[in-house]
Amino acid sequence: MGDTDVSASERVYLDAASIEPLRPAAKDAYLAALDQGWADPLRLHSDARRARSLYDQARESVAGVIGCRPDEVTFVASGTEAVVRGLTGLVRGRARHSTLLVHSAVEHSSVLHTAEAHEAAGGGVRSLPVSAAGTVPVDAVDEALAAGDAAAIAVQAANLESGAVQPTGALAEASDRSGVPWCCDLTGVAGRLPPVPGWSVATAGANAWGGPAGVGVLAVRKRVRWRPTGPADDRLDPRAPGFENVPAIVAAAVALVEMESARDVRAAHQHALTELLRSEVARRVPDVDVIGPTGANRLPHVASLSFLYVDGEVLVTELDRRGFAVASGSACTSSSLEPSHVLAAMGALTHGNVRVSVTCSTTDDDVRRFVDALVSVVADVRSQVDGVRT
Repeated sequence: MGDTDVSASERVYLDAASIEPLRPAAKDAYLAALDQGWADPLRLHSDARRARSLYDQARESVAGVIGCRPDEVTFVASGTEAVVRGLTGLVRGRARHSTLLVHSAVEHSSVLHTAEAHEAAGGGVRSLPVSAAGTVPVDAVDEALAAGDAAAIAVQAANLESGAVQPTGALAEASDRSGVPWCCDLTGVAGRLPPVPGWSVATAGANAWGGPAGVGVLAVRKRVRWRPTGPADDRLDPRAPGFENVPAIVAAAVALVEMESARDVRAAHQHALTELLRSEVARRVPDVDVIGPTGANRLPHVASLSFLYVDGEVLVTELDRRGFAVASGSACTSSSLEPSHVLAAMGALTHGNVRVSVTCSTTDDDVRRFVDALVSVVADVRSQVDGVRT
């Protein structure tokens, strides 16, 4: 397998689940806000008032997309920080009621690390299993929350590794019946699927919808008992101490609104692309595990496949040499030697994994060329393994 000369213009980026390329409108908004929104939004002079106005508009825009009040939205430095602050604050706010934190086995690593820290401090933790499709069984949620003795439950709206969309309606009902607040990571669905109702705390990262990296969203309902994880700061929002990055926040909001504006049309197009990829690879390659659910229960832009007798890192490297950028294994642990906790929890093949996530500009031709390249790479790699049929 030799090197392949691929020009920059011929490369195809298929790793939107890690970061969607910055939307042109977001870039324009960022540059404009650098001129108009650079001042301290806490001050009273005209430069500061312009910055504050831009900040407030961004807050209102994000709230409109995710379905909450503007004053419930806080901007932080990343989706990971939003999860840690949001979930820890929720558990702290409920400490007098319970110390039990319930979460699904396929949550983002930030939830798992938060649970580990909570357990190390003496709190209780319960992990809920998932089906082979990657979804949390509704009866398991009902059982975990029925007694009402949990401090909080953390279940993401959708998983960016398997593409599985969780039963959010049932989760909202279970949370409401039991009185146990629900912390929901919206990163995979914000601007891509209809708003998720019923959460108590929501989190998201702007990089997932074509906003700039370094902007996270933390939303806390007014009725929810929530305590900050550190000392308050005399800034616009005590939940997020530090100086507000107004230009980046504005760009994140613009990207989210743009993503939302063409949501249904884009989702239908991307779902067709990933269905094409999944079906063609399953037809043309033996010994492949097509990960995750089918139909509407899957994120439209994500497809995950695992191949027997193939190393995932080799697949990513060889595909990159052919001009295709994809991910392997867990989006959060790809640099680790440990197998993906998401795939393991699903009982799926954890080795030889490729996660493909199409962008807003991916075409049918891009996907067909990628499938041809993937089929070729898998055959080449397997040909070096004795006794493997290709």
